[in-house]
Amino acid sequence: MTDLRKVRPTEERAVSASGDDPTSLVVAFLTQLLQLHEPDGFLARAIEVRPLGVPPTALVASVHGEPFDPLRHSSRTEVKAVTLHHLVFDVASGRARVIVDI
Repeated sequence: MTDLRKVRPTEERAVSASGDDPTSLVVAFLTQLLQLHEPDGFLARAIEVRPLGVPPTALVASVHGEPFDPLRHSSRTEVKAVTLHHLVFDVASGRARVIVDI
């Protein structure tokens, strides 16, 4: 949604998410990140995640970033929602492929 190189980690926000399985947890977590952006345009620069459970069905995270500043941040395509459509999550590697609605 913007050039992350210009986002400073000046604020920290706590995020938690849960799901019935690891795949729904990915969607829930990314949706929580989008909801950080809604009220004041908060942009995440760095995220520290602690998964809970084996396999993980919950997590807590610290999100570092700052509110959107039109003088410093470019405005790119806005993500509207995260979907389960063709979502792939490899728990072992912690990697996911996610399709978002724009």
